[in-house]
Amino acid sequence: MALRGILLALLAFAVFATHDVFIKYLGASYSAFQLIFFSSLMSFPLATLMLMRDSTAGTLRPVNPGWIAMRTIASSIGAVCAFYAFSVLPLAQVYALIFAMPLLITVLSIPILKERVSLHRWAAVLFGLAGVLVVLRPGSAELTLGHAAALSAACFAALGSVILRRVGREERPVVVMLYPLLMNFAVSGIALSWVYKPMPIEHLGMVGIIALFAFIAGLLVIAAYRAAEAAIVAPMQYSQIIWATLFGFTLFDETIDTPTLIGSSIIIASGIYIVFRESRGKSKNTPVLRTRQRSHAPGAMRVSSFLKRKKKSSHPQE
Repeated sequence: MALRGILLALLAFAVFATHDVFIKYLGASYSAFQLIFFSSLMSFPLATLMLMRDSTAGTLRPVNPGWIAMRTIASSIGAVCAFYAFSVLPLAQVYALIFAMPLLITVLSIPILKERVSLHRWAAVLFGLAGVLVVLRPGSAELTLGHAAALSAACFAALGSVILRRVGREERPVVVMLYPLLMNFAVSGIALSWVYKPMPIEHLGMVGIIALFAFIAGLLVIAAYRAAEAAIVAPMQYSQIIWATLFGFTLFDETIDTPTLIGSSIIIASGIYIVFRESRGKSKNTPVLRTRQRSHAPGAMRVSSFLKRKKKSSHPQE
């Protein structure tokens, strides 16, 4: 079962990486708002099919409206930042900065979840943030709006993830998934008045692929977490850096420079260390292991919500 979970996770993150390639390609010609609008629009039929299976009793009104509103705003801003970052930065650099998300989740778990972070995890966080500085190399390389967008995407995704852990047990999956999707659609639709450019049918088809790949990859991630422990599946997300390097080199003439390679290695090592300590019971809290979602795909499912029924029979789940 563990091998099956690993293979499913690797396939899922390969699909997500391909999803990001289409974002980068189209981002050279269209605004992030336009891409998010059409990908959200095309995600509604897929989301409807998935959410029709939700047999949880209740309405579409959130139990925790304040937290859901904050998470919805964070998810929408994070999506715009990520789409923009992919359009202007090399793929490997975007992933390196977004991979800081587990470190930020650990930090945000203190004020939001009232968790205590041990010295070991603080050391891992500081080590990972040092890796971020290696990637950015302030003073020796130009820092652009794209770098700020990638870091912002990681920050807002971490915030949304921690909020989901706080309120996820009480909210229906349909509420958790639908509100960010609706806000992405509404906000990007308003912005479309200023940024719209006509799209040929082939480009609309590519946006459809973005929506479809987010949906398929989300299903694969859910299947992976059902087949294997979170500690085994979670580190598989870092395989995206391999795909980013391969796709960047073959499709966009990008090369991964030494600082990005070193910084990525530091960030990944710190993230894996945090997951390892949580999985071994070295930490009383597990904000990273219990947070399972893709950060910047508008149509992607929030994995934790769809694992509730399985986890309720074994151990607490967010």
